Amino acid sequence: MAIKAPPDGYTLLLASTIHTINPSLYPKLGYDPVRDFSPITLIAVVSQVLAVHNSLPVKSVKEFIAYARKNPGQLNYSSAGSGSQPHLTAEMFKSMTGIQMVHVPYKGAPPAMTDLLAGQVALTFATAPSAVPHVKAGKLRALGVSTAQRINALPNVPTIAEAGVPGFESSGSNGLVGPAGMPAAIVERLNAAVVKIVKDPAMSKLLSDQGADPVTMTSAEYAAYIKSEVAKWAQVVRASGAKVD
Repeated sequence: MAIKAPPDGYTLLLASTIHTINPSLYPKLGYDPVRDFSPITLIAVVSQVLAVHNSLPVKSVKEFIAYARKNPGQLNYSSAGSGSQPHLTAEMFKSMTGIQMVHVPYKGAPPAMTDLLAGQVALTFATAPSAVPHVKAGKLRALGVSTAQRINALPNVPTIAEAGVPGFESSGSNGLVGPAGMPAAIVERLNAAVVKIVKDPAMSKLLSDQGADPVTMTSAEYAAYIKSEVAKWAQVVRASGAKVD
């Protein structure tokens, strides 16, 4: 719908990370995330939280890796579906640590989280906004976050990189794009308006409290970011062998 809409600035798409993952998952996607859209601005960077059920006898990333190595193939992890960012983040983690875990794909994030809370699976790499409330309520244990920096919503939870997996980083994002061919004046006007909103202290706090750190860019910077994300996730998809079930 966004692609086919007039490029007048009245129809926009809130593009999440899957926007840059899909080209590698679907051989006949039908659109190009770079060619067919006008980037406006990034809005927020979102971490994945390595969250485990409280019954799992580990309290750190290093303890988790050691436990997984002693119990190869015995740990099940949930995701929002094959090829979703939580799935690919977990596969990246497996590759970098050499552990074996079993992927249990769900039809979306809510059921994946529901079964983790019920103890049907041992862990997940959940988006921070979905994990933070359960971690703060003591229903789940957060071992690490996937971003390069700690997140404001869980300041005492280390990054996975600092907690024992150097170089590990997997950030999600949300940004605004419009149909291809939007006049530069409209793109600039929208960029200025959205950046002003995101930088408002109340909005910044609202996003940060949920685990979505506010980050804005110029339209040119966001265009470059989208291209780099498409290339990054293509490598992860190839390495993981992820397929859409």
